Amino acid sequence: MNNISKGISILFFIHLAILSFAQGDSTVTFEVAGNCGLCKQRIEKAAKIKGVSEAIWDMPTNKASVTFDPKKTSSLSIKQAIAEAGHDTDEVRAKDDVYAKLHECCLYERLDGSAAGEGESHTDDHHDHDHIVRGVVVQENGKGELSPIAGVNINWLENPKKIVQTNENGVFDLAHEQGYTKLIVSFVGMKSDTIHVKNLHEVLVIHAKDNVLGEVVVSRKQRSNYISKLSPNRVEMITAKELFKAACCDLSESFETNASADVVSSDAVTGAKQIQLLGLSGVYTQLTVENLPGPRGFASPLGLNSMAGPWIESIQISKGMGSVANGFESMAGQINVELKKPNNTDRMYFNAYANNMGRTDVNLNLAQKINDKWSVGLLLHDNFMYNKSMNFSNNGFRDMPVGNVFSGVNRWHYENGKGLIAQFGIKYLRDDRTGGEIDFDENRDKLTTNRYGLGFDINRLEGFAKIGYVFPNHKLRSIGLQLSGSHYSQDSYFGLTTYNSDQSSGYANLLYQDVIGSVKHKYRGGLSLSYDKYNEDILTNLFRRTEAVSGAFLEYTFAPSEKFDAVLGLRQDYNSIYGWFTTPRAVFRYAPAANTSIRLSSGRGQRTANIFAENIGLFASSRAIDYAQLQSNPGTAYGLKPEVSWNTGLTLDQDFQLFGREAGASVELFHNNFSNQVVVDWENPSAVSFYNLEGKSFSNSVQADFRFMPLPHFETKFAYRLLDVQTDYQSGRLQKPLTAKHRGFVNMAYNLHSGWSFDYTFNVVGRKRLPSTLENPPAYRLQAFSKTYATMNAQVSKSLGKDKNLTVYLGGENLTNFFQKNPILAFDEPFGPHFDTNLLWGPVAGRLFYAGVRYNIK
Repeated sequence: MNNISKGISILFFIHLAILSFAQGDSTVTFEVAGNCGLCKQRIEKAAKIKGVSEAIWDMPTNKASVTFDPKKTSSLSIKQAIAEAGHDTDEVRAKDDVYAKLHECCLYERLDGSAAGEGESHTDDHHDHDHIVRGVVVQENGKGELSPIAGVNINWLENPKKIVQTNENGVFDLAHEQGYTKLIVSFVGMKSDTIHVKNLHEVLVIHAKDNVLGEVVVSRKQRSNYISKLSPNRVEMITAKELFKAACCDLSESFETNASADVVSSDAVTGAKQIQLLGLSGVYTQLTVENLPGPRGFASPLGLNSMAGPWIESIQISKGMGSVANGFESMAGQINVELKKPNNTDRMYFNAYANNMGRTDVNLNLAQKINDKWSVGLLLHDNFMYNKSMNFSNNGFRDMPVGNVFSGVNRWHYENGKGLIAQFGIKYLRDDRTGGEIDFDENRDKLTTNRYGLGFDINRLEGFAKIGYVFPNHKLRSIGLQLSGSHYSQDSYFGLTTYNSDQSSGYANLLYQDVIGSVKHKYRGGLSLSYDKYNEDILTNLFRRTEAVSGAFLEYTFAPSEKFDAVLGLRQDYNSIYGWFTTPRAVFRYAPAANTSIRLSSGRGQRTANIFAENIGLFASSRAIDYAQLQSNPGTAYGLKPEVSWNTGLTLDQDFQLFGREAGASVELFHNNFSNQVVVDWENPSAVSFYNLEGKSFSNSVQADFRFMPLPHFETKFAYRLLDVQTDYQSGRLQKPLTAKHRGFVNMAYNLHSGWSFDYTFNVVGRKRLPSTLENPPAYRLQAFSKTYATMNAQVSKSLGKDKNLTVYLGGENLTNFFQKNPILAFDEPFGPHFDTNLLWGPVAGRLFYAGVRYNIK
């Protein structure tokens, strides 16, 4: 009850602070005439007179929303200030001489219908005929200020010989002829782009950055992997372009060109993979899909294989603490995957992949805009693995299970243009694979000692919905509801052991967010509920539990300037098994200079372990499990307490110019400290034990990154990471097994306008401590540490066609051909007392070559 009292007190005081800030301010919305991003900057600056806390001008609607103190100013005074800057409002008209001095691009149509240099208005004339198209090209600096770009080349795709350049004000005039619809925009140092012009009589704003200020956008050549500068949390963005640097057939392979996250195989036979952050097991990283729960619980070991790479729009990696709005389970960090949306993606995207080890992947994305409000999308993925004899170590066991994985998503998007947005859909997964000895035949040898085999028959069905509403008169105020429900079933066997499980889950999250007076003070709060019903059958051992967690959260953000942010969050939750618990979290960002960001974060995380599903490879061994001890406290999760950790992190990101070219460096320091951690003890080679921590368990992670563009179109990234992960076992304090203390990373990418792309990744993985095998006979003992090894991946791709919408790619993985020579202990006696597939420290397969094709229709 002490934690409850503290939580209620903190919520009460935050509520009082909100009320005190909210008193006295008013918000008005009115019409202001303008054309472009330069107008937006000028209008918002002019409106911020004394007493105004916030001013936002929306270009598509020509509406300004201004928050002010009525005791210090009035809406009429604000409109007069805007008019004095040269922009008409619905009550005050700008002086003609002031209007005439505006930038060429900003000579908007006056609110009374007149326009500079025009005898009449043509706002209703959008016909495709011969006339002059006018536009402006601008770029944004690190302070958010816009400036014109002179010397940009502009021409119609339909008439490439007629090229014009922007003048000193960034403005261009280009003659249009009937049938012309696509502009080509190019400039030295920026990526060329082809733009489809929908409205031939509007001023075209071509903005050299990744945000839309008008009808047309050309993006700067942004890095495919970057750190968000303005986000309070340190969020590393992996774009779809980064994913193209590798085959990226599924989510588990999406981090091959990234130094922050490791994806490792859990064992030598099941094909299960997990993401590791900060040297900790993947179960400590919260995986979400569009901020809804991703594969979790029983689905987590094999869930990474179910999400196709071509589905992914972007991935956001947040090390350390995630937002309390996303739950309480984030302990090492959060990885959020954004899938492609039907309203803003290609109408058709096709990808086919095959490698020399017998794997084939086929992916098809379809999207259709039904009308102005509705869009529908279909994402399909089919994976075939049919090489039963792939066995690099010559131990008689398949390196990967064979079979088929099929998954699909049908999703809908609705937006009514009045603030209501809804997304909903269904997902389906079917995973049917077998592994084990090369000669294993499921029909003949299943659950016998003829041959050792294992198999999975997995089905997962999920429905999801996200509904949001933005208040029309208060654009910064919104309310949203997130919903998901899923059912997961798995029938599997490992030699003579059967493991069957099913999980039914539900999730609801209600969020409300607003500002307190101005954008300097923001808050969001809400209510959440998660429900999980777990059933596991292991031989004759039954494990059942139902776990429901309901809670409330509040998060306050203080942002007095672009240089500083403070985010304070608090959750209070009730677990139906373990009772009340409190989750406080805090993040601070300070930017002493335009290209420097310093972040400090700290907070608490909590989770309930699913010990069998999260260590599924243990069934592919002869290790004994004390089931009676784990069943000694019915109603709990295996008789164990929930895991708790505190994470603290400090990061520094610095961008700079080196030899006149773009460069940057980052340093990260994170510390995780556990209590009640569920220790998975592999130190006895004949058994595996599970128990709550008594003593200390911690993780220290230090990572340094350097990125540099030594030549145009040539990106390089270098990284080094040091890990110190230790736990107090019953036998004493030991370094975490199968975790490398040192890792080095290099990635290079070279892209040409001709459509050629070259990508290369080099990894050095330091030695790892191996669990003790001293109690085994000498023939089945291993060294105390593994070897240091290196891997190399490379890919070449070429985009073809007039629209560059057909891409052919060739690549290789693990080109050093390094693989673990003894991935399975006692492979010659799979039903004997020393058989173990869980001592995997390196790649299980050697050199691999692949080829593929991508094709899209806009």
